[in-house]
Amino acid sequence: MVDSLSIAERVLETRRKIEEALVKSGQGKRTVRLVAVTKTRTVEEMVEAVRCGVDAIGENRVQEAVGKRLQWPEDLDISWHMVGYLQRNKAKKALEVFSCIQSLSTKRLADTLQRLMTDKKGPFPVLIEANISQEESKHGVDPSDAEELAEYVIGSCPGLRLEGFMGIAPFTEDEGVLRRSFSRLRCLRDEISTRLGVNLPELSMGMSNDFEIAVEEGSTMIRIGTALFGGRKTD
Repeated sequence: MVDSLSIAERVLETRRKIEEALVKSGQGKRTVRLVAVTKTRTVEEMVEAVRCGVDAIGENRVQEAVGKRLQWPEDLDISWHMVGYLQRNKAKKALEVFSCIQSLSTKRLADTLQRLMTDKKGPFPVLIEANISQEESKHGVDPSDAEELAEYVIGSCPGLRLEGFMGIAPFTEDEGVLRRSFSRLRCLRDEISTRLGVNLPELSMGMSNDFEIAVEEGSTMIRIGTALFGGRKTD
């Protein structure tokens, strides 16, 4: 268990680094949301992080999120984001638990979500996950297919609201590789937004090891686990 003071200090330090990155890139007035990635973390740790000022909770697994929501304080309001791979057979529960799905990557999943949204109040916010690292082990639509998927979601899925893109850079200390990966996603978003004539404001990119570079390259949401809670617990 990480004590509350430690989490508070980590949140403040992360905020400070975000502001420094914004100033460095000449974007000091831009807002970057801090999504606390809470896979394997206790509800107590999560509550403390929220009370210390994170903007959203990010969970990788639907079932883990379901269990945590059952224990969540009724008076503590926060957005819950699905940031991991979403199987279609978990889509119904995901729509009940989360307020945003950041990992939409196929038309089949879009169709499933759309079907489930027919009798719900919508539209439901989604991000398209693009495989900007081009690694086979990573999920996400190939960047070359991202525009087709975006056009499909916008044109054929009125129950969904496409708000932007999410991506994971290669795990490396090479700043040049990281910067190119994040720049690729930003340019992809900008090009698709222009060609389709839609506003896609969100860029979810940057994790504990690379978020400062991501912020400099235009991220609007960073997904942070280790930097807020310390080393991850064993699953």
